[in-house]
Amino acid sequence: MQKIKILIADDQTLMRDGLKTILELEENFEIIGTAKDGTEVLGLCEKESPDLVLMDIRMPKMDGVKCTELLKRLYPEIVVLILTTFNDVDYIVEALNYGAAGYILKDIEGDDLVKAINDAYKGSLMLPTSVAKKLVEKLSENKLIKPKEKKVLLDFSEREAEIAKMLSMGFNNRQIASSLFISEGTVKNYICNIYSKLGTSDRTAAAIEIKKIIES
Repeated sequence: MQKIKILIADDQTLMRDGLKTILELEENFEIIGTAKDGTEVLGLCEKESPDLVLMDIRMPKMDGVKCTELLKRLYPEIVVLILTTFNDVDYIVEALNYGAAGYILKDIEGDDLVKAINDAYKGSLMLPTSVAKKLVEKLSENKLIKPKEKKVLLDFSEREAEIAKMLSMGFNNRQIASSLFISEGTVKNYICNIYSKLGTSDRTAAAIEIKKIIES
């Protein structure tokens, strides 16, 4: 059986040791080390090449968001699963934009944590229902501002506006689908409509145009 090599990063010794104890009970997990801050994470990743980093978001010297950004730039194949007590939309968006595979809360049950790690390793986006709901509510609060050219976004539906904003923040189709509890096929259809209304077929160009509209 191929084991998933896991690095645990948390600034609290008790949390690190507790997670290590729980995860070592799983036959397909191998804990290759623990770290108390982002700088230690980067050093251990260089030496040990973990498959997955269980990353606390609030750490000294270098927090989990900044570490995720650097880690995914250096080692894009390493899966990063953010672990935190802070149900904060801004952190969620930032971490996902940098390539985190998901975001789980520290009050998660042990069995659910094991499942989340296995699912994230297989490529699933992990977002607790409470987090995903708050993310969608936040996006809904900040509705897209109608552009100078009224014909562009006047025709956007509420769901298209949500997806357009997530697209502008760097979310891929899988992340959008998981966050909004819809299929990737549905996301693709919405994005095709968005492209049509923006007059482009390029994702980057669409993201830039949406950002201009939001910031105008």
